[in-house]
Amino acid sequence: MQQANLHDLYRVENFNDSFAPGHYARVLDGVDRRTGKAIALKVLRPEHMAFADQPTWEYRAFANEVDLLMRMAGSPYVVRLLDCGYLATQEERPVRGACVSYQADMLGFIRDANIFAERRWRPFLVLENLPRMHNLLYLMKPNTAGVRWRLPTEEGLELALQFAAVLKLAHQQRIVYLDHKLEHVYWDGATLRVIDWNSSRLIEGTTNQTAQLFQTDIHDLVVGVLYPIFTGLSPQQGSLTAQPGSPATVSQRYANINYLDFGVEPTLSRSLRDLMQKGAARGFPSIEAFIDELQGVAGQFGWTFPHRPAPDPLIQARAQMRQGLERLRTGQEAIREARELLREAAITDGINDDIEQELRRLLGAINDMLARRVIP
Repeated sequence: MQQANLHDLYRVENFNDSFAPGHYARVLDGVDRRTGKAIALKVLRPEHMAFADQPTWEYRAFANEVDLLMRMAGSPYVVRLLDCGYLATQEERPVRGACVSYQADMLGFIRDANIFAERRWRPFLVLENLPRMHNLLYLMKPNTAGVRWRLPTEEGLELALQFAAVLKLAHQQRIVYLDHKLEHVYWDGATLRVIDWNSSRLIEGTTNQTAQLFQTDIHDLVVGVLYPIFTGLSPQQGSLTAQPGSPATVSQRYANINYLDFGVEPTLSRSLRDLMQKGAARGFPSIEAFIDELQGVAGQFGWTFPHRPAPDPLIQARAQMRQGLERLRTGQEAIREARELLREAAITDGINDDIEQELRRLLGAINDMLARRVIP
């Protein structure tokens, strides 16, 4: 445990969660002054420090999340925990003040939770910084009516297989993730990151409900993540919106959804739709059964597995499709960079009407192009 001033350890910058603020915590961009690396600082909201004898569940959720992130550290698809500690300051945006940093001593952080709760110090986590442009809710939520995007099937299958691997590791350790929603999913076209394990649960001892909880975890993955990425729609409201995150809403968010409407996306393969309908109906007894059927669907798109080799023409077509998607991602990023340059030019002091009108014409055309983009 290291006692220090927060300002000496981390340079805290702006909030990065404004597109989907959490129920009990705020997340800010920052820089580790010791390494120069970008970090994300997750800190308890000050209003959840208003407790009498016992800390609120929101306070205890930090220790729970640290425990689960330790257990899930072997997965390349789970956000990495870099540090954890407690802050004396009660500011909404803490930039300085006394703190203790536990770094690798995560068990010490959990052990001392009640001590710092009595002192009214706020818990914080330091996590790897994931770019906002990789958050799927941020990417897929349209700014105008009548617009929606979905992931290409190739990328969606990759994401689904990686998320299933996360759940397989979690279930082997008797952990249920539970909080499935797009704002917790980061995707760069190749690699998944799953954040926010504060609502997840470690199932202690033995219980007759274990299998049911695992089955619900698969159901919520299908309904809350896979359906939106393959259709661009929410299974509840239609348009994509941030989901509330209180304990009651987490457990009941998708409880009544046992059928999915694919009418808006008739081009989606029948086998993939059948897989998701089965998941929505809670038809998979285990994550292993889900993965086996998911691999069968992926095989129809040129994926090959040790026990499921794909025909050579499918393998070749898939390889070319991957190359094409990578180029599309590169091209879309270049278009966004061009838009920023033109925006800066358009607000330059002293330019005349002719060049300003031309810049705004170009910006309008670029925005139209991005609104019709292939990949979110």
